[in-house]
This record gives sequence, C-alpha cells and structure tokens, in this order.
Amino acid sequence: MDDLTPGPTPSGAVEQGETGEPRVPYRLFALKDKDTFLVADAFGDVLGAADGLFHDDTRLLSRLRLLLGNRSPALLSAAVSQDNVFFTSHATNEPLPALGGAAAPHGAIHVERKRFLWDQRLYERLRFVNYSRDMVILPVSLEFDADFHDMFEVRGSRRPARGRVAPAQTNGRSVTYAYDGLDGVRRTSIISFSEPPGRLGPQRADFMFMLTPETHFDLYVEVGVDAAQPPTRERWRAAAARARIDMRNRRRRGARLHSSGRLFNDWLEKSRADLALLTTQFATGPYPYAGIPWFSTPFGRDAIITAWQVLWIEPGLAKGVLGYLAEHQAEEVSAFRDSAPGKIMHETRKGEMTALGELPFGRYYGGVDTTPLFVALACAYAERTGDLAFIDSLWEPLLNAIAWIEHFGDSDGDGLIDYARGLDSGLSNQNWKDSEDSVFHEDGKFPDGPIAVVEVQGYAFAAFRGMADLAQRRGDHANAERWRAKAEHLRLEVETKFWMEDKGFYAMAVDGHGKPCRVRGSNPGHLLFCGLPSPERAAKVADALLSAAFHNGFGVRTLAQGEPRFNPMSYHNGSVWPHDTAICAMGLARYGHRDGVVEMTSGLFETAAHYEMRLPELFCGFPRQPGEPPVAYPVACLPQAWAAGSAFMMLQACLGITIDGWRGEVHLTDPRLPIGIDHLQVDGLRIGEACADITFEHIGAHVAAHTSKSSPVPILIRR
Repeated sequence: MDDLTPGPTPSGAVEQGETGEPRVPYRLFALKDKDTFLVADAFGDVLGAADGLFHDDTRLLSRLRLLLGNRSPALLSAAVSQDNVFFTSHATNEPLPALGGAAAPHGAIHVERKRFLWDQRLYERLRFVNYSRDMVILPVSLEFDADFHDMFEVRGSRRPARGRVAPAQTNGRSVTYAYDGLDGVRRTSIISFSEPPGRLGPQRADFMFMLTPETHFDLYVEVGVDAAQPPTRERWRAAAARARIDMRNRRRRGARLHSSGRLFNDWLEKSRADLALLTTQFATGPYPYAGIPWFSTPFGRDAIITAWQVLWIEPGLAKGVLGYLAEHQAEEVSAFRDSAPGKIMHETRKGEMTALGELPFGRYYGGVDTTPLFVALACAYAERTGDLAFIDSLWEPLLNAIAWIEHFGDSDGDGLIDYARGLDSGLSNQNWKDSEDSVFHEDGKFPDGPIAVVEVQGYAFAAFRGMADLAQRRGDHANAERWRAKAEHLRLEVETKFWMEDKGFYAMAVDGHGKPCRVRGSNPGHLLFCGLPSPERAAKVADALLSAAFHNGFGVRTLAQGEPRFNPMSYHNGSVWPHDTAICAMGLARYGHRDGVVEMTSGLFETAAHYEMRLPELFCGFPRQPGEPPVAYPVACLPQAWAAGSAFMMLQACLGITIDGWRGEVHLTDPRLPIGIDHLQVDGLRIGEACADITFEHIGAHVAAHTSKSSPVPILIRR
C-alpha cells in the first residue's frame, strides 16, 4: 500500500490487550461510515494500540473500556451483522461485590453492547439484564480518552512536535476533548451519556444501576466531532434505521448472484457487504476505500482493481472510480509527491501530518502502475458498457494519462515503464508489492533503479491496445495505429528482456542496468490477465502458478517457495493475497486453463470459510495441511476492498463470462461452476438498456447456461 506497510506495532510485537492476549485484526471488529471508522476488540473495548474511533485520519477516541465492579465482564460472543451495520458483543458479569444487597454471582447479569456509525457519530447501546432472582446493585464504569493521533502516528511514525491537547471539559453527562493541531485546525471529540453519571471525570464515568429480577436497563452513549442532543432511545433508533437503509441501498447495486450452495452464498453476500461498507459516495460516484484500519481512504491502484473485479456485475463502480481519479490527476512535476503531468493518484490523506508536509501522502502519486491501470480500466469499462459518452467526457484525462506513460513512464529510454522515487520520503518500490524488500535479484541483492517490474508492462500493453480501439471508434485512425504499434513494441520488449528460458518463466523485473531480476514471483500472472504472453509461454507460466511452489492449497504465493528471500510470513515475499490470486485466475481463464481456475476458486472459498466468510488482505503462505486452516497474517486489513472483490473476479473466471457492450452480447467460454455448486443464478445483469437473467447448471459433464425466452440479450457460448 505505502511505505509504512503494516507490520508489527512499534514495540516489535503484535499489539496486546490488557490481559496480555494478542489483539490481532481477525479478532478485532470494524465499522465504517464515510470518512469515520471504528476498530475495537470483541468486548467492544478500545485500548489505544492500533484501535480506536477515527475521522479524517485522526483518532478521536483512543480508549473506551467497560467495567462492571471495576472488572472486565466475561465475554460470551461478538459479531458484526451480515450487512456490516451493527457490532454486537455479549458478555456476563464476574462475581460482583455486595452493595447493600445480595452479591451477584458470576453469570447473573447479561451485558449486550450494540453499536453502529452514522453521520460521523458512534451510537452505542449498553443493555444490562438481571437474570437472577434477587435485586442487583450494578456498578458500571466507562473509561475513555482521546489522543488525536494522526493515523501515521498510530502506525509508528515519530513526530518532532505535536499540537496542544486542551484540558478535557466535563458538563453533567458529557466530556469534550479538543486538540489544536500544528496545521491550525481544531479537532474535537465529545462523548455523552443518556444518564448523568454518579461521578464524571475527564477519563471515566461511574454509574450505579439498580436492577430488579428479570428486568433490564439501557444506557446510550454517543461519540462525535460536535455536540448534539443528549443520547436517547429515539435518537439511537432513528439513526440506526437511516444507517441500515443506506447500507441496504449500497448493497443492491449491480447484478444479484445466488447459488445452490448456502455457504458459497454467504461468501458472496459478505463480500458484497464488505464492498458496500468500504464504498463512499462522492460527487463523481461511488469509490471503494482500500481497507480498515490502515487504508480507509481513497487509493488509486486498489480502487481500480476493485472496480475491475466487479466490472462484469456492477460497472457503476468503475465509472465512479474513473471520474474521481480523473479529477485528481497530477498537473505538475514534484519529487516530493512523485508526480508529473497526467499521472494518476496513488493515495490521498486528510490528517495533520500530511497537511503539514511531514509525509507526502496528502496527495501522493508514487505508483508506477496506477496510470496504465487507469487507462486500461477505462477501456475495459467501455468494452463492458458501450458507454462512449462517458469515455468522451474522460478523453482529455485519458490522453494526459497515456502521454505520461509515453513521456514520463520510461525514464531511461529502454522501452520499459519504470520507476524511481523522487525523495527518500516516498515509496522505494512503486508497484503493488511496495514493501522495501519486494524486488530483488536471484542473489538476494536489491536492484539499482530505475526498476521496470514485469506486471506494469502488461498494464501498459493493455492501455495502449485499449486506447487504440477507442481511438478507432472515435475516428482517430492515426493515434489508433500509433498505439497499436506501441503495444506490439512493448510486447516484444517483454518477451525479449523478461523471459527466462531455463526457468520457463518471466523475470520479476529489469533493473537500471538492463539486468533481469531472475526471481519467480506471482507478477507474471498479471501478464496473463492482460493477454501479453504468447500461448506457449502462457502455458508454462500457468503450470508454474498451479504448482506446489506457488499454490499453497489456498491461493497463489507472491513468491515461489525456494526463491531467495522466500518467507511465508512476509508481506510480499511468500504470503498469499486473494486479489493477486484472483488476477492470476483471470489470466489462467484467458488462456483456457479452466481446471486450474476451479481449483483456485475452491481454495479461496475455503479460506473465506475459515475467516467467517470474509477474505483478509493477505494470509501466510505455509503449505496447506489436512484439517488445518490457513495461517493468518497478524496485521492484515480486515475488511479490505480488493480482497472482497476477489470473490466476484474468481466467479467470473469460473463462468468464463465477458460482456460485449458494443454489441449488447454476453459471451461464455467453456463455463464452469465452483466445486460443490450445481446451480447458479445471475439476475439483473445490465447490458446497455437491456437486462438479462442467466442460469448456470450442471448437465452431465458440462455446465449449461440459458436465459428466459423473452430476454433481449443474446448469449454466445464457446467450448
């Protein structure tokens, strides 16, 4: 993602809870609404490590802990609702002290914490139910604090100076925190309660509730950036209804999918819900943020790939992404921001550190692949929809982007698209594997720049070919011919400079001296996705990707086992990324390796099943062992957009489905169904002004596809 890739916390260990138990993302729970998100543990507590309530890349709540009689309750369960709106934690009391009555034994009180986010506010209801036969006097305390740390501080960055935290102000049943940043912005956080506490301090509220047998009591809590009416049941219910309606509307975008497999349906529905959770509506349309907690902000590369993953069922997301990125296209040369005219944004942030220029990520362009991916997605969108009017409105940004590829992308004139960061504050590696150690030679040494990674050549190849086709449709025959020639020239350059005949594979990169990095990574799978390799070489790459060196039983490793620097626990050198696996699977499908696609789909589905139907950003690349789950990567984002989108790209690869928006046709190439699925329905698939419902089902050894007789959309099947 960026140069501060999420490794362990600054102490060097996975963050710990107060019990000493590891608190890792697959045991943390996230909620999001627009530019506000919350990460907390299964108790619902925020303890100030990498968790908290964040708004615009600033932590507004660094502590929120519930105590019963000065002890944490005993956890029963925790979950986020299927639609990602509500978090609910169930707990019970440890033995309580006698306070003027019978002492409550363990398990007498049920505690339900239910919360959601809406309109920059956290709404929480704490319900206490007395299941004993005696009256219970229940001491309840909430501890809280706000440190106003920038997201990059939370991730470990050290700052030479910070702004001023004002003394907390208490007012009956609310506490106000304020921070005057060095950027001149005052940031506030206000926590308020539906009941006045018996004692209220700057970091703690103490309550005493009397519960008669078999009765309950509700305490409502709100946290927001500004003051509001005191929390009430009516406010909670009204905001909850709006949050749920909004999420329902976001989840209904695009075609609907339903299969004969209940668990497979759960995977598709959870993936759709995760995309809806992460997607924010801009004036330019919907835009998927990359992931929670580290990347809940617009990223270029991540959004483009996520939009491409769901393009076949929901092209509106691609339209929103393209529109937003076109508005934020670079116009000037800046070494600090790694920008040049026409380049497409890598990342944008709103926090204090980027506003002050302590880091370049306020609007940063250090991604060599984002610009060709932007052009290639626009071309794929046009092919999918036939929406030439939108392409016309985007034509100038597309021309600027293709001009960047032609004039800035090849910095040393060797015919390859390369990168070298402008300043040390930027990214050292600027492809999707952007950690510092992700590109290297076969002796393990790091290459001199500028570096040309192999997959970016594929993206540029697709961009040139796509622009040539669009130019032809627009009557610009001279540019069409020129861009086709550019694509062919780049294809020959890749086949000449990257192919390793002795290994039957493409090199990971070519360094600034023209020397190939003779290492086998998953990168060439992206070449297959773009259609660059010859069929003979594509077959060798496919065989390698499906071998045990790459495929660990759940997905494709980023680096083949046995290569230098291989480490299944690394971020990019042996781990498995679902989106990477999905792109490789689409590449296999393009070259006719249908059985391999079905195998990969099964592996990712089974991975999702181990993570409550939610694919993480990545997981460790250890070989699959019978009866054992995939090994979690300790600080992976969960949820993450292109991990969620992987389910839909894998399904597209299985079905062999492409849509010709120019002709209004659906094309199916040797369709397959995932293992264990006998029937799959795609409803409401829009092709231009028409709409198609397609049924896939096993008939003997083949998968048949049919639509209703009244459907105006032709389906063409190739075996």
